[in-house]
Amino acid sequence: MIREGDRVAVGVSGGKDSVTLLEALLALQRRAPIDFTVCAFTIEQGKFLASIQPYGEWLRQRGIEWHCFVDSPSLRLIDDQPDHGCDLCSRFRRRAVYEVCKGLGVNVIALGHTADDFCETLLRNAMFTGALSSLPPVTYSKSKDFRLIRPLVYVPETMTTAYAQGLGCPVIPCGCSQKTGTVRRSVRDFLGEMELDHPNLKDSLLSAMGNIKTQRLLDSRYLDPDEGDDQELVASVGPFPILTTI
Repeated sequence: MIREGDRVAVGVSGGKDSVTLLEALLALQRRAPIDFTVCAFTIEQGKFLASIQPYGEWLRQRGIEWHCFVDSPSLRLIDDQPDHGCDLCSRFRRRAVYEVCKGLGVNVIALGHTADDFCETLLRNAMFTGALSSLPPVTYSKSKDFRLIRPLVYVPETMTTAYAQGLGCPVIPCGCSQKTGTVRRSVRDFLGEMELDHPNLKDSLLSAMGNIKTQRLLDSRYLDPDEGDDQELVASVGPFPILTTI
């Protein structure tokens, strides 16, 4: 994910996940056998429920390079389309992130998506977009200007919550996190209810993303009728009964 000479920008939103990611990368910077730099940035889209400045001051007091940018198009979006959905907001944020990071001279953008986000995205895409896909842990921007990394892929939100509380950092809530009636909230609530009876559910979903059985799905690009699958069939149904003549 991180290479010699990288300049890494961490998108911080004032929440538990992004501050955990930032602290983890700063710790890695001190210990890694390669040299790279880390900075933090925040995009103000008009959805914080309190001023982000106390969070920024907390970062700066600890010697962390932090930049905050107000995205005027996002503010206009709130006025023009107050009921806009998460997808439109994320497109505005992505554009703003790329613009900001070009100005900061970075080549790597670190995002604080956790294991919960990976699992929720997998289910949301499968159920509402008809695709088996989730968040890539490492990818590139369309123009190849930035490498995008999500180092918290195996870190659950229970861990980031506990870690942020231990740091004592000011947490600035975002109004989006408190929205109800959205697909994102429905999937999150569904997973939460399932976990009451199946506490290892997210571990299984993460494992499933790395254990794809292409011959057991319906994508014709990966189906080869000439490839035998008898061994898997026998393993799944057990031994066949012995036939006798009547």
